[in-house]
Amino acid sequence: MIRLYDTIEPNVIDEELLKLAVEEQGPQEAAGQVAKQEGINFKDVKSLQLDFQNILRIDNLWQFVSLRKLQLDNNIIEKIDGLESLVNLVWLDLSFNNIETIEGLDTLVNLEDLSLFSNRIVKMDAMDSLVKLQVFSIGNNMIDNLLNVIYLRRFTYLRSLNLAGNPICEDEEYKLFVTAYLPDLVYLDFRLIDAHTRELGDAKYQYSIYELKHRENQIQAKLEEEMATVAELEKHKAAYVEYLNGPFLFDSLYSEDVEAAKLAYLPGVPELLETYKTKFVEICQNIFDYGLVQQEKRKAEVAIFYECLEEALQENRKQGLKEVEDFDKIYTAYLHTIRNSNDIQFVDNKMSECAEEISRLFDRLMTLEMQLVEQLEETINNFERNIIDMVGVFVENVQGLMAQCRDLENHHHEKLLEISINTLEKIVKSEFDEDLPDDVRALFSDKDTVVNAVGASHDIHLLKIDNREDDLITNVTSWCTATVDKVHNDELDRNRKRVKEINQYVDHLQTDLDNMDFGDLLD
Repeated sequence: MIRLYDTIEPNVIDEELLKLAVEEQGPQEAAGQVAKQEGINFKDVKSLQLDFQNILRIDNLWQFVSLRKLQLDNNIIEKIDGLESLVNLVWLDLSFNNIETIEGLDTLVNLEDLSLFSNRIVKMDAMDSLVKLQVFSIGNNMIDNLLNVIYLRRFTYLRSLNLAGNPICEDEEYKLFVTAYLPDLVYLDFRLIDAHTRELGDAKYQYSIYELKHRENQIQAKLEEEMATVAELEKHKAAYVEYLNGPFLFDSLYSEDVEAAKLAYLPGVPELLETYKTKFVEICQNIFDYGLVQQEKRKAEVAIFYECLEEALQENRKQGLKEVEDFDKIYTAYLHTIRNSNDIQFVDNKMSECAEEISRLFDRLMTLEMQLVEQLEETINNFERNIIDMVGVFVENVQGLMAQCRDLENHHHEKLLEISINTLEKIVKSEFDEDLPDDVRALFSDKDTVVNAVGASHDIHLLKIDNREDDLITNVTSWCTATVDKVHNDELDRNRKRVKEINQYVDHLQTDLDNMDFGDLLD
């Protein structure tokens, strides 16, 4: 018999190799023959053995989405890749290959057992996503720095580690270092870590580990803070008021405004600008606070709707089940009567009666479904009106607050223009004694230049305010439309599915009744 690994030239993982491997490793004899005849569905395969195949590159495994165990040891693989779709993989053996770098494992979030034994790896890294890793074998590689071990501290479920055969094992402090820095480790190099070794390691490295824990805690605290910030921002985005809880919008007015930066040198403008900023930020905060409140109201409205929807569906399912159960008793009685009768005419009559009962069941189930459709249509329409009204009120109030921002900008523009014209008049009359940068003084060559500069600044500010208002209104309106559309589409899909179920069930009953063998009944 020719085995899979009877090959000399470098091999590739192609369709033929995969089919042969699955067939050899799958059920044999009669069950195996059936599987071959019906075809092999790779997406259902749980375990795959491709050892001793002289495989150079991992490829064509994307169909094995349910794979839990993959054996690729004793090949000539140089690079870890092609595993992206194997998200359900729990056990992976890549030992006895030519791998130099750990990579390509990012999607294997369920991996618990990983063997990279006997390769050419010099560094342990790029495994951050393996959060469930429990067993890790990386012996007989080229790891020569004990600090590599510290990387493994992030794997909180790691209990068994094999490093035997690496240069670091020659260090006399190897075992003490590993047991001290990996306190949850139970087995090292296939041997149980004894209490004495652990105590010696803890004593020797207690101070350095204390400092390491302190740094790790700082990193963790910073990470949690960043995650909290991201979560809070997502909450603000869900309310469509992100970056309105502070000076963000105001600062954006001036971020690209070159003329405003020049005009800020004029006497009285800094104070004017500060007053403008205070009032502007206050309005933005009002929009922000109002937006969060309205978001909670929208969420509550959606939650209440789905609670009502589920309640109606549950009641309808209960009634439908009761109809089926009641019918089943009648149906069973009919079948019993038919099977125990020798009278062809009587049987024929009973079968007709039974068919009528099936028809009545169909009518009752369809009536229940139509009642549900009417009930849900009213519920959905009420929800649609409520959510549209809520969004409409929200938009209207936001527009009013944004109008206040524009009023502030207009007022600021008028004051700034007034200061600028006064400054121009003083410069013309040689009554202006303040020192101004050359580019600022150049603005006051004539009135048109001053007016244009102030006007350009004003236009930029209004555009920023308008754009932020448009974004908010567009986003919340789009959400409203998408939410309402989804509710209608989901109900349409549910109704179609339910009608199909009723028809299939009734057809099944009628077919079983029609296929009853009269010859058997008369025996």
